[in-house]
Amino acid sequence: MKKLLLILAVALLTMVLTVPALSQDKPLGDGMTVYCQMGGAEGAVATIQRTLGAREAAKALGVKLIEQYSQWQPEKMVQQLKEAIAAQPDGIVIMGHPGSAAVKDLVKEAFDKGIIVTVNNTPLPDIQEEYLSKGFGYAGVDLFAGGYLTGQSMIKAGLKPGDKAIVYGLFSQPFRGQSEGGMAKALEDAGVIVDRQEISPEADADASTAIPILTGYFQAHPDCKAIGTQHGAITGILVNLLRDNLKKKPGEIISAGIDLSPATIEGLKTGYISAVLDQQLYLQGFIPVVQVVLTKKYKITGFNVNTGAGTVTPETIGELEELITAGYR
Repeated sequence: MKKLLLILAVALLTMVLTVPALSQDKPLGDGMTVYCQMGGAEGAVATIQRTLGAREAAKALGVKLIEQYSQWQPEKMVQQLKEAIAAQPDGIVIMGHPGSAAVKDLVKEAFDKGIIVTVNNTPLPDIQEEYLSKGFGYAGVDLFAGGYLTGQSMIKAGLKPGDKAIVYGLFSQPFRGQSEGGMAKALEDAGVIVDRQEISPEADADASTAIPILTGYFQAHPDCKAIGTQHGAITGILVNLLRDNLKKKPGEIISAGIDLSPATIEGLKTGYISAVLDQQLYLQGFIPVVQVVLTKKYKITGFNVNTGAGTVTPETIGELEELITAGYR
């Protein structure tokens, strides 16, 4: 997987650097406008890396980038897609959290108007199948597989058959919920008793509001041995939850999550977090912008790029820390 991504990155970089010289010194995407859904809030955990990737791709290709931030609210993502279509850009990068039923007609409307649409972070497989030839690609993790891999890392960290664990996630969201579903399945396959708990819209938008909820949960379930999530911002509050609120020692409650933030680095370095799925969010911003430009320019069909590269553990966090702090990993 890493080799494939390296080859792709080299190919894209070569194209970015060489094609302008063949096009009268104009960038490949000169004059194009792309709307891009980034996720949460500008500069926030699990959003900044995607933003930096999109910005750098746009700068290299000469694209005007219009950023959209939704606080991870699916209904807001749908509204942003409507606003983007009304603006008649060359391309729109959406997130798949609302599910196919909520956006399928809008995607059709966009393509009918000559606007290229592609998706990042959460796939929309049925829409991708229909519009793949027109440039509807996907840049993100294989959600179920990524969650399953993270769940397996929790087992390696010391969970045993019969232990109890909470998986805190967005189970109700179409496609998006596959991530936590994969994590729960990995734990159950290993004999762990799993309690699936839904993240509220409030906690989805502001992870700090989950701290009292989870504190109350562990106080009511003192035999719970682990917590897992595939929500980047929730992962970022795990150290606060376990160390400061529950007064637990590192490893006393096994925890695992997704995405790399300064708070998550602390959790990995101190042992409060055992594993984190690295979905390389920078690529989820960079690749879709390139997708739009290449489809617009050369009718290139949709990419399907799995950006997940495995898990980061306390043993491997050191080599990535500087890049994470800078917002690139």
